[in-house]
Amino acid sequence: MSTALIKPSLLIWSRQRANLTQQQVADTLAVKLAKIIAWEAGEEQPTFKQAQKWANATHVPFGYLFLSSPPQDEIAIPDLRTVGGAVLDKPSPALQEMVKDALKKQDWFKEYLIDQGAEPLPFIGKFSHTARMADVVADMRMVLGFADPQQHPNHDDYLRKIIANAEVAGILVMRSGIVGANTHRKLDVAEFRGFAISDPIAPIVFINSADAPSARLFTLIHELAHLWIGSSGISNFSRNVDRKEEAFCNQVAGEFLVPETEIKHFWNDELVLWTDNLAGLASRFKVSKLVVAKRAADLGFISDNEYATYYRNELELHRQSKSKDSGGSGDFYANLGARNGKRLSQAVVAAALSGQMLLRDAASLLGVQPSKITTFAGKLNI
Repeated sequence: MSTALIKPSLLIWSRQRANLTQQQVADTLAVKLAKIIAWEAGEEQPTFKQAQKWANATHVPFGYLFLSSPPQDEIAIPDLRTVGGAVLDKPSPALQEMVKDALKKQDWFKEYLIDQGAEPLPFIGKFSHTARMADVVADMRMVLGFADPQQHPNHDDYLRKIIANAEVAGILVMRSGIVGANTHRKLDVAEFRGFAISDPIAPIVFINSADAPSARLFTLIHELAHLWIGSSGISNFSRNVDRKEEAFCNQVAGEFLVPETEIKHFWNDELVLWTDNLAGLASRFKVSKLVVAKRAADLGFISDNEYATYYRNELELHRQSKSKDSGGSGDFYANLGARNGKRLSQAVVAAALSGQMLLRDAASLLGVQPSKITTFAGKLNI
């Protein structure tokens, strides 16, 4: 059986990039650990079949393994994630793939919209991070058709309403908790909660739906705030952030969802435990308790240490939860629509059915089998 002439440095690079141990790769390829060690030392070579399995296990294109040296693996939008002011580790392959996929879809959709005569959206980049926060909030509420959260029965209904209004305004809203359609590759909310790709014609916000359902609303508004200041980037919403744009978007999202005047009115300092404020206020504003706690810290109702402790506990509880709500379960076509965004889904399917786009190209862009396009069209009422 022919061997694949791969440099050991490419094997090591791809394994470490995927954050896998030699034993984990050995288990996936069903070979002994000694075999992996020998390949990475250049003492032996894998077969082509084994090399293909290696590429699949490490989530790299098969051709990458035959390069002369590891490729530059830079993410295409600013990485704004921090914890306590320190920049986080390099984005994982899963996060990098999600950003690349969103950019590919944006490129197609922007060209499609220009052909349709679309004009630049007036609110994209209308402000900067030095603007008055209240002015940005007011403009966002006007464009998004803001309604009193008390008019919505729960946070899910409130979230759906703002997403629908954002799409009507011209923004692509994508949501998923997995890489593509692979339910075995879940996105890690501890790594990122969302990202924004600013563009005057086809702006995108992506929400990591591996996050708790009640926390996604803050993610959405934070990423939308990025568009209003014409900023792209990946976010994780650390409170102790030294990036001015991230701090500003945090403030905008906080005021948009939990207005200062209202939380001041309802916050009770006389409670023995400050956390006893959270459940009632979270229900009132249709946000998570963590968002209320963050707002309380921003306004000085609690200390930064109290918030930090609460944040760590909540994050650990979420990691340990057995919730299946990660964008990879439930109705296939509903998840497909959420993953690609309603506006993009409708445009791609319509182009395919009208013959303007090959069916296989449409399916590739949406990440679905060609045989599913017609059924998907019915779900989209096309």
